[in-house]
Amino acid sequence: MKKIKEEIIFQGKMIEIVHETVSSNGKELILEHGRRAPGVRLLIQMPGGGFIITKEERYGIGSDYRLPGGKVFDSLVEYNNFLQNTPEKILEKAQEAVIREGTEEAGVKPLKMELLYVSHCGGSFEWDLYYFIVKEYKEVGQNPEEHEKIEVVKVSRDELKDLALSGKMNEDRTVAVILKYLNNK
Repeated sequence: MKKIKEEIIFQGKMIEIVHETVSSNGKELILEHGRRAPGVRLLIQMPGGGFIITKEERYGIGSDYRLPGGKVFDSLVEYNNFLQNTPEKILEKAQEAVIREGTEEAGVKPLKMELLYVSHCGGSFEWDLYYFIVKEYKEVGQNPEEHEKIEVVKVSRDELKDLALSGKMNEDRTVAVILKYLNNK
């Protein structure tokens, strides 16, 4: 399939619907998919073992345990402009978000980080999550956005695994990434 053109038919602040005209076997097809700007998630390793995670109150979900993280871009307009101009720098933008989100949500400024995994949402919805392992950090104090209610929680490896398996973490793809990581270490 060859992409001919793309048209955004609806755009909110964070989600848009896109019609993509493609050529396949000599025919033009219009495919539809949703798009959300990418996000980051931080697996913060404490010296000597254990991890820093968060417990958040989230609209529509209630309270759950999460890996600290957030948006790479504040809007789809910003993300789409980035894609048109410098898409090859996405990892650099994601690393900037790791530093920002680590400071805001967990109270740590990441000093040494490594890309662990990129989770792609699915075939008809584009929403990539960049997972980073933070191996070194400086404690700087939490600075959440005014609408965020976030508690920093320090857990052991076993406690993190139990939270992932118990349903107390609601973001299923994060649960999968955590379990894969813990299984390989």
